[in-house]
Amino acid sequence: MSERFGFELRAQDGKARTGRIMTPRGEVRTPAFMPVGTAATVKAMRPEDVRATGADILLGNTYHLMLRPTAERIARLGGLHRFMNWERPILTDSGGFQVMSLAGLRKLSEEGVTFKSHIDGSKHVLTPERSMEIQALLGSDIVMCFDECPALPADDHEIARAMRLSMRWAERSKAAFGDRPGHALFGIMQGGLTRDLRAESAEALRGIGFDGYAIGGLAVGEGQEAMFEVLDYAPEMLPEDSPRYLMGVGKPDDIVGAVARGVDMMDCVLPTRSGRTGQAWTRRGQVNIKNARHADDPRPLDEACTCPACAHYSRAYLHHVFRSGEMISGMLLTWHNLHYFQQIMAGMRDAIAQGRFQAWEADFHAVRAQGDIDPL
Repeated sequence: MSERFGFELRAQDGKARTGRIMTPRGEVRTPAFMPVGTAATVKAMRPEDVRATGADILLGNTYHLMLRPTAERIARLGGLHRFMNWERPILTDSGGFQVMSLAGLRKLSEEGVTFKSHIDGSKHVLTPERSMEIQALLGSDIVMCFDECPALPADDHEIARAMRLSMRWAERSKAAFGDRPGHALFGIMQGGLTRDLRAESAEALRGIGFDGYAIGGLAVGEGQEAMFEVLDYAPEMLPEDSPRYLMGVGKPDDIVGAVARGVDMMDCVLPTRSGRTGQAWTRRGQVNIKNARHADDPRPLDEACTCPACAHYSRAYLHHVFRSGEMISGMLLTWHNLHYFQQIMAGMRDAIAQGRFQAWEADFHAVRAQGDIDPL
């Protein structure tokens, strides 16, 4: 096991890459999907069950943890890994995205953001330095720079202002991060949908120097076509020998399209949120388990899936427990969704290593185009 942070690129097929991130807490196989543990828990899942789906790394949320139970309390209790019983790598976001989404409850300045808690209205200040301090208290293996992420659509002047502020904050984040062997700091590219602004942001980040690089400011309302247009060039603006992380993505076809364009890491609340709302993601598309057509269906969600929900329970049972408001519904559907997302990642890693990613991608889309299984 590595005592320092590192990245090894093992194979490339077209733009798609497979490799590994080395940390003192274990390796992360790439391309990697990170389940989101917003409040020190992946909702409806035990940590050991999240690991059983194939996840190597989780994402924690600085904004939510700084408010409750507080980073200081978590540090006193031994750090986030011990607190949530997950001893493998954890990446924490900077809190910037959540703070920027608090319309009417925050005030932005060069120094940082002053905001009111959505929980109790208490006043807080989040700066690059404070974000680094919180993430250090949590014990994060991968720390994200503090940035401003404007929602799209927005005009180029606003996108440029936010990007340049984020680059100044990136410099301050690195200075505040300091020298922490075994821990990594990722910079975040901004620039909206404008190639020149993306290039300017990438140049600034490369000049500062980071352990990894994220592509921010996407999956914020622009649509898949516009996102893919940016991903056609943005990953290649970042260092080839560092991991590339696309933040907040996404649906299965978003994930596959991102990997095809050179992305190594992703995260999204979608598989867990969908599980709690009766939505299952399968090889052949999305299944709404609340629909009446599932009430008498003895088949699994996906006959080819080996997760506990598919191995032991019928669509009829899953429909019943969801409509009855039973907790096991969200547990089983979440487990299935996380398992499926990790199966996508494993399939892509194998295909890239074997030089057959294009064929794998074509098969992925062909199966999904068939739609859900035929009715009984």
